Amino acid sequence: MENHRRGTRRMKSPSNSSSTATGSSSNSSPIHNLDDGCLMYILKFLSPIPDRYNTALVCHRWCYLACHPRLWLRVDRSAKDLSVPGVFPSIEAAVSAARPGDTILIGAGGTHLASNIQIKKPLCLIGGGELPDDTILICSRGSDSALEFLSTCKVANLTVKAELGCCLLHRSGRLTIDGCVLQCESNPLDYLSCPIVSTASRPKSLESTLEVRNDCVTVSNTRIEGGAKAVSTSGTLSLQRVRVIYARTSIFFWFDVEHVDIE
Repeated sequence: MENHRRGTRRMKSPSNSSSTATGSSSNSSPIHNLDDGCLMYILKFLSPIPDRYNTALVCHRWCYLACHPRLWLRVDRSAKDLSVPGVFPSIEAAVSAARPGDTILIGAGGTHLASNIQIKKPLCLIGGGELPDDTILICSRGSDSALEFLSTCKVANLTVKAELGCCLLHRSGRLTIDGCVLQCESNPLDYLSCPIVSTASRPKSLESTLEVRNDCVTVSNTRIEGGAKAVSTSGTLSLQRVRVIYARTSIFFWFDVEHVDIE
């Protein structure tokens, strides 16, 4: 991701000369006639990585809109000027400031502390590196989990390490884990560690609820290491549709955790 960002900067200077030469042809496209608010609304529907980020390569205007704080919140530990809109020094600060539906881009390089961070609104957390190993979240010993989810969320392109406890704790909502690495430290107490823990249960009386909850966990293209088992469920969810690929140095899991309907 950092390489892409540097590539974007390098493209800025030649785009000025080309825009003057082909200004008429660029403006002839109907999408260029839309105002900034309308165009930003359209970009919001693109998947954050890679589609929305790639739109920043089109031109100066699209770069400004695609990287606007309304579409991204950024976690940057090395940022010196924290008064810049949309930039936060920690994941917890970004989650607290985020609005439902926001995307948080976590800066690559170094490690980020993540201990018992509760996420109670729909959010998307994405690592800013080219690989999940470029963005590492550390859950220190004594914490129940790195991230605790109580709403529909997505986690992508991240490495989450837990010293003792779990990497991701799912309470409710639809949790999607895509292209991540989940690691639990190996030690004599590894039976207390588990990469994914779900405690979601179906409401006892569906008639008494205003809306039916659709709690589930979906995992794809994710490497899971350490712990007594890959996933632990203490609610009414169960492991389904499991696929595993064994490589020389790691194991990749694909599975869903959903409710089982008993007739």
